[in-house]
Amino acid sequence: MISIGSDHAGFPLKHEIKKYLDENKIDYTDVGCFTDESFDYAISAQMACDKVVSGECDKAILICGTGIGISMAANKVKGIRAAACSDYFSAKYTRLHNDANCLCMGARVIGAGEAIELVDVFLNTEFEGGRHQRRIDQITDIQNGKKLY
Repeated sequence: MISIGSDHAGFPLKHEIKKYLDENKIDYTDVGCFTDESFDYAISAQMACDKVVSGECDKAILICGTGIGISMAANKVKGIRAAACSDYFSAKYTRLHNDANCLCMGARVIGAGEAIELVDVFLNTEFEGGRHQRRIDQITDIQNGKKLY
């Protein structure tokens, strides 16, 4: 199950991504927003990411104007590793090496075709593990207040 959310700027692109998810029979829950009227991205980020942390959803997809603000908000949720991506390589390797559980995109940065390509690679790329797990553990340690140095 995927949790998907946006602010008002990301609302139209979120609609296009939901069509892709429907066509590919990928279950999702839409946490909002539900119109193109002004809506704060931090609210959608927290709602979508809470569903990932609770185990209700496996991953989150978030969209705002640039992908940056919503990723900053998402990364404040303990247990979330959100990546703002606007290219295929970054979306693939954030799963392979970073085990990202939240893809963030900018509706004013990329179009629907590229966004769907990024969603596809993000959802279908497995974490490589191995040497990368140590780094994920370090990120978790930082989040828990541990000094690495």
